[in-house]
Amino acid sequence: MQSAWQNPFKQMSGLYEGLSQGFTQGFSQELPEGLSQSEVEAWSSQLKEIGEQYQGLMQELLSRIAPSEAADSVYSDMRESFEAAAQSLMQNPTLLWETQARLLQEQWLLWQQGMRAMAGEPVTPLITPDKNDRRFKDEAWTQDPYYMAIMQQYLLFSQMVEELVDNLTGLDDTHKRNLAFYARQLVNAMAPTNFITTNPEVMRRTIETRGQNLVDGLERLREDLDNSAEGINVRMTDRTAFGVGDNIAVTPGAVVYENELIQLIQYTPTTEKTFKTPLLMVPPWINKYYILDLREENSMVKWLVAQGHTVFLISWRNPGPEQREINWADYMQMGPISAMEAIEQACGEKSVNLHSYCVGGTLAASTVAYLTSTRRGRKVKSVTYMATLQDFRDPGEIGVFLNERVVEGIEQTLEAKGYLDGRSMAYTFSLLRENDLFWSFYINNYLKGETPAAFDLLYWNTDGTNLPAGTHAWYLRHMYLENRLVEPGGIELDGVKIDLRKVSTPSYFVSTKEDHIARWNSTYYGALLPKGPATFVLGGSGHIAGIVNPPHKNKYGYWTNDALPETHEEWLESATLNEGSWWPHWQAWMTENGYADNDKMVPARQPGDGELKVIEPAPGRYVKTTIPEVLGETPPQS
Repeated sequence: MQSAWQNPFKQMSGLYEGLSQGFTQGFSQELPEGLSQSEVEAWSSQLKEIGEQYQGLMQELLSRIAPSEAADSVYSDMRESFEAAAQSLMQNPTLLWETQARLLQEQWLLWQQGMRAMAGEPVTPLITPDKNDRRFKDEAWTQDPYYMAIMQQYLLFSQMVEELVDNLTGLDDTHKRNLAFYARQLVNAMAPTNFITTNPEVMRRTIETRGQNLVDGLERLREDLDNSAEGINVRMTDRTAFGVGDNIAVTPGAVVYENELIQLIQYTPTTEKTFKTPLLMVPPWINKYYILDLREENSMVKWLVAQGHTVFLISWRNPGPEQREINWADYMQMGPISAMEAIEQACGEKSVNLHSYCVGGTLAASTVAYLTSTRRGRKVKSVTYMATLQDFRDPGEIGVFLNERVVEGIEQTLEAKGYLDGRSMAYTFSLLRENDLFWSFYINNYLKGETPAAFDLLYWNTDGTNLPAGTHAWYLRHMYLENRLVEPGGIELDGVKIDLRKVSTPSYFVSTKEDHIARWNSTYYGALLPKGPATFVLGGSGHIAGIVNPPHKNKYGYWTNDALPETHEEWLESATLNEGSWWPHWQAWMTENGYADNDKMVPARQPGDGELKVIEPAPGRYVKTTIPEVLGETPPQS
C-alpha cells in the first residue's frame, strides 16, 4: 500500500498510458457484422495508428503537467499526503483489513449478481451512483450486464477509498483534506467512463463512425494542447459563437479613462434621471469583468443602469511580463482610487458607492480601510461585497494548492516568468469540479469527437487573464496563507497600515450557499469586522449563478437576518428564506438608507459630458485582449 501511494505522478502516468491503450483494445467483439477481411484490416490499422498518436499526445500532456516549481511542489505535497495515509494505515492495520474484507464480500455478491444477469435473470444493482452523478446516465449501465458490473465495481472501489480516507486516524485536518482531494482526483480519473472500451456511448459512436470520432477527437486534443500552458485546458464551448462587444458585454457605454492597469467604462443611462452618487463596480481581475455583463437578459450592469444608477466599471488589463512589478497597492491606487478621481472629473461627485466581486471585493475592502486610515473614508458612502473573502480561515478545496510548500513553488515560478499564466489558473480551478469541468469535456471532445455546444458562461470561463508576479505572490501569501487582512495592521499598503475594524463605511455582504471558491462559512466573518453597519445576505446556488441571478428568473432564493451572531451557523439558524433574487433586496438597502442620495436625483449623465471625454466605445480594448495575444502566441483555434 505504501509503495503504491508514494509516487502519484507515476500513477497518473500509468493512467494516461491506460487511456491510450484503450484506443486499440476491446473492439474485436464489437465489429459490425458483414465486414470483409480488408475492411477488418483497415479498421485495425486505423485503430493502431490512432492509439499511437494518442499515446504521443498523452506523453506531451504529461510533460506539460509538471514542468515548473509550482507544479512540482503540488506533486510533492500529493506524495506527502499519500505517505501520511500509508503511515496511518500501518499503525491501524485492522482498518485496512476490515475495509478490504468488506470489499471482497461485496465483490462476491457482485459476481453472483453478474452470473444471474448473464443467465437472463432480472437483477437490481447492488450499488447505484448518486442522483447528481451524470456519468452513468446511459441505460447500458443498468441494462447491459457487462457495463452494469463495471459500473458497480468502480462505485464499490470509490466508496471503499472514501471510507478509508474518512476513517484514517492520526492526521491533522489539513493532511486529511488534502488526502481526500488527491484521492478523489485519482479515483475519478480512473472512472470507466473515461476509457473507450468501458464507456458504452463511446463504443457505440466508434462502431457507428468506424473510428472517425476518435480521429476528430485527436485533432481537438492537438489544438487544445497547443492552446494550453501547464496541463490541458479542454475546450468547453464553441468559441466562434461569441464575441466580446458583439453578443456579450454589449451594454452601451464608453471608456472615459485609462491607465496602465485599467480602463474605466461609464455606461449610458436608460432613465431620465439618476441617483446623485455614482456606482463604481470593482470586478475581479482573475477573470474578465463581463461576467457582470454577459448577455442582456442576465446583465447585472444593465439592470443597475435601469434602476437609476450612474454606473462606472473597472476593466482590468490582461498583464504580461512587462507588468511583473505591479503589486497589490498598485492595483488599489491605479484601480479603485484612480477610478474615483476620474469619476469626480466625469460627473463632479467626490463620493461613490463601491460594488465589488470576489478578489475585487478583497481589493475594495483594502481600499476602504486604506482611505479610512488616511482620513479619506468619506469618499465611499457604501461598499458591497459579492462572494468576497476577507477572512481566509477556510478557503475550501483551493487551499489544497496553497500550503507553504506549494506557495513557495508558485513564488519561484512567478519570479522566473514575471506572471502566472491564466490558463494554468483555469486548469487548477477545473480540478475543483473535475467531473463537470474536466472529464465530461474530455469524453465529449476527445472520445466522442463532438463539437462543444455554444455556452456564453463557459466562453467567459475560458477567456482568462494572466496575474502579475508582484500582486499574485503577495496575495497568496498575505491573504490565503497567513490571513493577515483580518489582523489590525497586518497589511501595509504604501506605508499605511490598514485595519478593517476601523472602517465605519456601511457594508452589504452577499455570499452564496454552494460557493466552492469563496465559501460562505468564511465570507460571513468579514461582515463581523467593520465597526460601521453591516448587512449579510446568503443567496442560493454557487459562486456565479447565485450572484448573477436576475430577478425575472425568480430562481434560487436568498436568506436574510438582521442580526450578526458570532458564528455563521447561528446566523443561518435564525435567518429567513426569501424567494427570488437578492438584487431587489440590495436596491432597497441602497435607497432606504439613502446611500445613493436617491432624494437628490439629477439629470442622467452621458459619457463624455463632463471633463473626461470618450476614448472609445465600451467594452474597450483591455477586455478584448487574450492571453496568447499578450504573450505573442498563436491565437486559439476556433
